[in-house]
Amino acid sequence: MILTVTLNTALDITYQVDALTPHASHRVTDVAERPGGKGVNVARVLAALGHDTVVTGFAGGPTGDVLRALLAPLPVRDALVPVAGTTRRTVAVVDASTGDTTQLNEPGPTLDPADWSAFLHVYQELVRDADAVALCGSLPPGIHVGAYAELVRRARAASVPVLLDTSGEPLRRGIAARPDLVKPNADELARLTGAREPLRATRDARRRGAHAVVASLGSDGLLAVTPDSTWRAAPPAPVKGNPTGAGDSAVAGLLAGLVEGAAWPERLARAVALSAATVLAPAAGEFDMTTYRELLPRVTVTEHATAA
Repeated sequence: MILTVTLNTALDITYQVDALTPHASHRVTDVAERPGGKGVNVARVLAALGHDTVVTGFAGGPTGDVLRALLAPLPVRDALVPVAGTTRRTVAVVDASTGDTTQLNEPGPTLDPADWSAFLHVYQELVRDADAVALCGSLPPGIHVGAYAELVRRARAASVPVLLDTSGEPLRRGIAARPDLVKPNADELARLTGAREPLRATRDARRRGAHAVVASLGSDGLLAVTPDSTWRAAPPAPVKGNPTGAGDSAVAGLLAGLVEGAAWPERLARAVALSAATVLAPAAGEFDMTTYRELLPRVTVTEHATAA
């Protein structure tokens, strides 16, 4: 079983408009709702790949009820912890004329120490049966900034490999707890390390405590610094579309490869192909299995110098 943690779950709402113009009214041509938050997105992709997956985190209020109702028919087990506050919404506005997406993210409910204690009890029970754990996304208000570091340490104490995908101070503290894998994007890496050059920043991030670091470079694919080597993985050509959820699909590919014992080149190829297939999909955060399978053998993975 793979456990994904989304402390700040969301109801993802996607609006499509013909063209997005500031200071103007718009007629929405299509509306879609889906359960969201980074770890929920990861779980949905893992389930589509055939992995037994459990989602946990927090859900509350009318928005949380809708989120759980949308989760119910999916092949993902719901272990979300109920709270009094209302789950946040995220709104993505897709400009059909350009393919660009504008994202609006609510902060999420304010939680208290009792909520955190209830979650830790559920997390500890789930970790015991997990093959891997993914800790994903932002922290809701009220949760202490070292929360992910605490969850990393608990997974490591249970000898369960853990992937961390967050940003800012939660990333800085979490990486010091020595997760097995960290997957930041280029901007998150730069804010963490102060370095803009991707290879230098990725190596610096690994020296801060992570066993391996896989950096997302957008349309250029992935850069991985592992204990044994450095790898670059790129799609066959730049893809244009809606990037919502593409990073989460990459995380799912990395996790699937980890629990299956795949070598790094295969893990990275899966992650890049899944990410590209998600960008190309008409619905935000989805991916087409046929597109993924067509892209997978065309991903280029090259090995570079030994990791520092």
